[in-house]
Amino acid sequence: MSAAPAYNEDKGGSAGPGEPEYGHDPASGGIFSSDYKRHDDLKAMLDTNKDSLKLEAMKRIVAMIARGKNASDLFPAVVKNVACKNIEVKKLVYVYLVRYAEEQQDLALLSISTFQRGLKDPNQLIRASALRVLSSIRVPIIVPIMMLAIKEAASDMSPYVRKTAAHAIPKLYSLDSDQKDQLIEVIEKLLADKTTLVAGSVVMAFEEVCPERIDLIHKNYRKLCNLLIDVEEWGQVVIISMLTRYARTQFLSPTQNESLLEENSEKAFYGSEEDEAKGPGSEEAASTALPTRKPYVMDPDHRLLLRNTKPLLQSRSAAVVMAVAQLYFHLAPKAEVGVIAKALVRLLRSHSEVQYVVLQNVATMSIKRRGMFEPYLKSFYIRSTDPTQIKILKLEVLTNLANETNIPTVLREFQTYIRSMDKDFVAATIQAIGRCATNIGRVRDTCLNGLVQLLSNRDELVVAESVVVIKKLLQMQPAQHGEIIKHLAKLTDNIQVPMARASILWLIGEYCEHVPRIAPDVLRKMAKSFTAEEDIVKLQVINLAAKLYLTNSKQTKLLTQYVLSLAKYDQNYDIRDRARFTRQLIVPSEQGGALSRHAKKLFLAPKPAPVLESSFKDRDHFQLGSLSHLLNAKATGYQELPDWPEEAPDPSVRNVEVPEWTKCSNREKRKEKEKPFYSDSEGESGPTESADSDPESESESESKSSSESGSRESSSESDNEDQEEDEEKGRSSESEQSEEEGKKKKMKKRKKVPEGQEGGSSSDEGSDSSSSSSESEMTSETEEEQVEPASWRKKTPPSSKSAPAAKEVSLLDLEDFTPPSVQPVSPPTVVSTSLAADLEGLTLTDSPLVPSLLSPVSGAGRQELLHRVAGEGLAVDYTFSRQPFSGDPHMVSVHIHFSNSSDTPIKGLHVGTPKLPPGISIQEFPEIESLAPGESTTVVMGINFCDSTQAANFQLCTQTRQFYVSIQPPVGELMAPVFLSENEFKKEQAKLTGMNEITEKLTLPDTCRSDHIVVQKVTATANLGRVPCGTSDEYRFAGRTLTSGSLVLLTLDTRPTGAAQLTVNSEKMVIGTMLVKDVVQALTQ
Repeated sequence: MSAAPAYNEDKGGSAGPGEPEYGHDPASGGIFSSDYKRHDDLKAMLDTNKDSLKLEAMKRIVAMIARGKNASDLFPAVVKNVACKNIEVKKLVYVYLVRYAEEQQDLALLSISTFQRGLKDPNQLIRASALRVLSSIRVPIIVPIMMLAIKEAASDMSPYVRKTAAHAIPKLYSLDSDQKDQLIEVIEKLLADKTTLVAGSVVMAFEEVCPERIDLIHKNYRKLCNLLIDVEEWGQVVIISMLTRYARTQFLSPTQNESLLEENSEKAFYGSEEDEAKGPGSEEAASTALPTRKPYVMDPDHRLLLRNTKPLLQSRSAAVVMAVAQLYFHLAPKAEVGVIAKALVRLLRSHSEVQYVVLQNVATMSIKRRGMFEPYLKSFYIRSTDPTQIKILKLEVLTNLANETNIPTVLREFQTYIRSMDKDFVAATIQAIGRCATNIGRVRDTCLNGLVQLLSNRDELVVAESVVVIKKLLQMQPAQHGEIIKHLAKLTDNIQVPMARASILWLIGEYCEHVPRIAPDVLRKMAKSFTAEEDIVKLQVINLAAKLYLTNSKQTKLLTQYVLSLAKYDQNYDIRDRARFTRQLIVPSEQGGALSRHAKKLFLAPKPAPVLESSFKDRDHFQLGSLSHLLNAKATGYQELPDWPEEAPDPSVRNVEVPEWTKCSNREKRKEKEKPFYSDSEGESGPTESADSDPESESESESKSSSESGSRESSSESDNEDQEEDEEKGRSSESEQSEEEGKKKKMKKRKKVPEGQEGGSSSDEGSDSSSSSSESEMTSETEEEQVEPASWRKKTPPSSKSAPAAKEVSLLDLEDFTPPSVQPVSPPTVVSTSLAADLEGLTLTDSPLVPSLLSPVSGAGRQELLHRVAGEGLAVDYTFSRQPFSGDPHMVSVHIHFSNSSDTPIKGLHVGTPKLPPGISIQEFPEIESLAPGESTTVVMGINFCDSTQAANFQLCTQTRQFYVSIQPPVGELMAPVFLSENEFKKEQAKLTGMNEITEKLTLPDTCRSDHIVVQKVTATANLGRVPCGTSDEYRFAGRTLTSGSLVLLTLDTRPTGAAQLTVNSEKMVIGTMLVKDVVQALTQ
């Protein structure tokens, strides 16, 4: 707490009296603050009674925190506003308090009663924020209050508050570990939660507080597997990691008996309840019948985990893909692990940080499962732009994958890498060549010859590394390579790298019998430079002297004594000790012990060839994807991956007993919900859907969509048997549904209310109850998808007399569709008049679109480019045609109209060399050779404005004159219309929120309230296409910017009083802002 003022002083925050303060206030316009007291204006704003000033002050304070500025001195002024009634102010106050509650604990404690009141607030965000602040106050005295708050929040109606309670559990545990037993009770309660929002957070709390309590997971195992696909990415990683450890304790190893692997699990898993009930008994019977060695049968729950995690290999999150990959590596049978290879290779296109982690894990996997990555060998080729760490890891993988079939390709790659300018990478490549040579005997000689050629390289580091690797390779076949040893001996004069010199000396000493003439001469040279050598070289010189003394004492006796005398007085004690030890061992004396007789055996004993192994060989005992695996050392908090059990624990612990009456009532409710859903979609399918599809295929597609496309229905089922029974009931009740379909069709024809409104109301009702929120989301989404097309087909008002003759508008008839001329009687007819506009551009034939459909309203009228007076009789106008420009679709098509009002012909009309801003380009029109007096002509030119309203400046040239002209586009001409369905529009609009959304309120004049005029004014202002809409008081338009193809979505929500709200969603915020301004101006004129 006392550190905050000191920090400010260091930063120059506290200016003296009379001195200006620098840049503390983010809202001040300049560098210098206008007042000399820190944050006084903000404190004054927070003390006012006006909510608007408080809100502005809080926004500025939160902005300061976001920029890394210290705002802790405002804590007293902010904490007073925690009881403010304005919800927006209260949210921002809690954001501030979460940040500073730990630093200003004493002041936070004064407001603890307000936080407790916040826990009872009707708004879920306030309740969650209050709990978050409370758990951020790290004071042991309030532990009981925190515990009570967490217990209450764990039973809250809102899943968001329950999620916050799960986040608070580890905070309380770290503050007071004595509360563990009570916290475990809360965790057990939250683990039973069926919402995806809570699942990831509570598993994280479980991992922090009680990871050893595997028994808490048993009943929730199947539910977690089924929910996994819908949990947020952060939660998926945590759950997968926990389930990996759980599976290692509960299931048998799938690799223990690979040859007798039987895939009976699928049948057992999908069987009926009776079969599953008999399962454990039958397994026991089999075990008594075959006590010696029974075939491995995968547990259905083990298979469930593998099946439900497999789709996540296509996740956009690298962490999720990595988590699934490690799960498959540790849990899946060998035959199935291969599926993760493609997903991991895909991650190699990501950022270098992600590549580094992925390659670390691939390097470990490729040692045990080499065949898995062999098809993707080329994906591990090294690019020149890769960082050194990535290059070395890719080398490791390439070396692990090398075998007799692909070694020529790998060596050819290595040959290229040696020429790199990155010296560390070159050294690693030479080591990789050495490893390939030791692992694959067929290419050993080739590698050795290549390394010997590298000895003539100009770069000393390359030569040194080659020597070290050659030394290891020669130990395998020393007798055959005497010439290489001689060649290395000659390099002692040139090579200065200590490790390389030491390696050469060791080789000569070890195989001195193969080079009897050269070895003494090398010793003579080394004795000369002994005092200047590095320690590692001196030790090898002593070894060489000792070995030569034992094998060729006549020539080397004096040299050896000289070397030992020099070493006796060396500064390094290792070298002194080695010299004394060697002298006593090899020089015979009276005091010589028994060892001196065996000196030759000691020094010249045959030594085993070194085994060049991967540095990743022993890393697989760490869980892949963990920090411990990355560091190759056990990190704090790491939990060991358990060994597989010898015998499988009882699988019945994962069975969840559901009372019969709840089963029936739940299914009946679900059946009632589903009946109108299926009957609606089948009854309205019309010519585009087959009404008599196979019931089995329907159930298959239904289950597929529920698991893969993110439907939440599976979250309400804790047992797979429920799903199977529901499917059977669905099939048996099909005949009932088909009978009801006919009735509902007749009823719908009589109704005037659009079907989309019914679907919306049903989904609203479903979403009211928090317990079934996930189901209602699923049903409302699918209802929108299936009902919308039918709803806007039905907008044509049915005539009361000719009901049987009236047919629905089919998409096949759109080409020659004309809107029916019916007098406007009721509200539906207002919708029907815009049906042609709704369906514009849709066609199923190959014929090109009619121009009137592409550009329903022409752009701005003619605009003057060059006045006839300034142009000496040449008048030039231009218009934006809104037609695609044939030369380049990214260009705006501009029609240039020339007219000659002079008495003489104008010759050689063309565009001069333009001076354009960056990004803007012009496609010139062909030169006009001659324009006679009184004659006019029109040409087309294309301009790429690069999605900006900057003017394109260029010259119009004739044979005699040059005219400087400029074309500046309205923002509405920088886009082209696109045709979206209502569902697609909503989906895209949901992606473009926050800063990508600009909203403006306006009042429409009386002259601009009819459907036709609104559409005309909007499309005249912006080149957008009309989007179908289920309501008559809302207008939607869509387009894409020509250069970048960014979506521009425009929504106009009107009220009968004339009040309206205009919303534009676009990635291009500047374009969105300008478009809002232009459209508002057009509508309010």
